[in-house]
Amino acid sequence: MKGLTVSQFYDSLRDKLELKLVAGEKGLKRKILISEINRPGLVLTGHVKFFANRRGQVLGKVEISYLRGLSARKRKENIHIFFQQKIPFCIIARNYIPPRELLSEADKIGIPIFRSPLVTTRLLNLCTIALEEMVAPSTSVIANLVEVYGVGVIINGQSGVGKSECTLSLVERGHRLVSDDYIHVHLMEGTYLLGEGSELTRFHMEIRGLGIIDVRTLFGVGCVRQRKRVDLAVTLEPWDMDKEYERLGLDEGYLSILGVEIPHIILPVGPGRDLALLIEVAALNHRIKQMGYHSAQALDLQIKDRISKGSP
Repeated sequence: MKGLTVSQFYDSLRDKLELKLVAGEKGLKRKILISEINRPGLVLTGHVKFFANRRGQVLGKVEISYLRGLSARKRKENIHIFFQQKIPFCIIARNYIPPRELLSEADKIGIPIFRSPLVTTRLLNLCTIALEEMVAPSTSVIANLVEVYGVGVIINGQSGVGKSECTLSLVERGHRLVSDDYIHVHLMEGTYLLGEGSELTRFHMEIRGLGIIDVRTLFGVGCVRQRKRVDLAVTLEPWDMDKEYERLGLDEGYLSILGVEIPHIILPVGPGRDLALLIEVAALNHRIKQMGYHSAQALDLQIKDRISKGSP
């Protein structure tokens, strides 16, 4: 949150929210210290106790109508009290024409005022979601991200192990590519990870021997998506005959990204192994675990129960 300014907010969301700066330009360097958005409500009447002054403010039909209904003297007085709360910025929804006093006071104090044609509730929702993403802790992961049966799967491994070929096989089977080779990962709400690709190379893949391909053009828009929640990590590695790989599925591994532990599977790569099929099964197995059924544990309990009863 420390580095986010109103200017950065404006530059990032100008097109999405159809924002137009109408006053308070000298306040664009103000810091946004919290991601939530607020409607001023009672503060426009002069009641400032418990007012969320650190949040960006949205004025809709109710607020603008109330201000217009005041006398000129009272309107100026209440607007002055409102802006004395040192809010970071203010957005006027539905392209309403703000009172002159609002614009002049904003220019005087240096609080940016924007107008947007969006309806108030949609504006509030989009602003909150966008700010949460902008201020969320993030990192970059060298790997692929693909949606398999609704599960966001990170496929990683050393260069040349076959990550892109495996991902391409999954796309050919109808699953959806999010990113090839480079993933931006954001920690959302402090609880889950959201991955997306670079805007410049989005939906492109590098396949050795073929070069750069555009997955969206070759396979259609149904085989790509811009972002996806990260649910499962799969590491591909060359088969090491001296290494003991998991065979029962009772000991589950986890990969930590931004402090979030996600299930992690290591798949050895060997001749004749259908890695795309194995990742499909891993995704389906993850889904059924999320529903409360763990097949390896269930079989283990059945075997222990049979042994305890002395049955063959």
